[in-house]
Amino acid sequence: MSLTASGVEVWRGRGRVLGPVDLALQPGEVVAVVGPNGAGKSTLLAALAGELRLATGDVLLEGLPLDRWPARERARRLAVLPQESSLGFGFTALEVALLGRSPHAGRGSEGADLEAALAALDATDTRHLASRPYPTLSGGEKQRVQLARVLAQLSEPLEQGHRYLLLDEPTSSLDLAHQHLVLEAAGRFAREGGAVLAVLHDLNLAARHAHRLVLLSGGRLVEEGPPARVLRPDLIADTFGLSVVIAEWPDAPGPWVLPSGRASSPS
Repeated sequence: MSLTASGVEVWRGRGRVLGPVDLALQPGEVVAVVGPNGAGKSTLLAALAGELRLATGDVLLEGLPLDRWPARERARRLAVLPQESSLGFGFTALEVALLGRSPHAGRGSEGADLEAALAALDATDTRHLASRPYPTLSGGEKQRVQLARVLAQLSEPLEQGHRYLLLDEPTSSLDLAHQHLVLEAAGRFAREGGAVLAVLHDLNLAARHAHRLVLLSGGRLVEEGPPARVLRPDLIADTFGLSVVIAEWPDAPGPWVLPSGRASSPS
């Protein structure tokens, strides 16, 4: 059981912006997609979410093409946190989190939905914002409330199959403490049997929280594997155009990337 991209290519006009890419997201793991600006990271996530037309290839959710899933069944298995979530209505933060329960309408009580939404707000350190109007929140607070929404969407274990959470730059507007809090929440989701794919810019955050890294450059998959295999000085210099030193710290879950100087332009 997995969320799988097989030979996926995405084109815009006459130019290929992604692929071909083969990738499988497995339950129990956090996968971080890293790479320079314009590498195709968000495009890959959008392709896995079924939001883009593919030039070639297939995306399968547990063996079935995404468009073959009934909408509600798919939404109970697959949730997406985009880079930006616009919401002009004056919903409270709690009401936004409750929107994630829409795919479960008619399957449980209002009390169960409320419990799931409040637990998601707790997981993202936003319960104290529950009664605040969403438009009045800061950018980082909005981002965490939106994460609570998708966590509430996938809060119920399935009798059959698994749950998949796709996060596009979930730490971009957050302070240091909340960056780690959000990725720790993603790790808990994976430990409970879900699967997480997160687009990240910070290589050290990715190394600390992800089981596997996927490195993209120019729309192509350059390398994938455990952080220690992907975060090599030569590969980072070639991809990012930056000379780095890789450090190992006692008890650290992954290597640390320390800039040491500017390299030549990325290849």
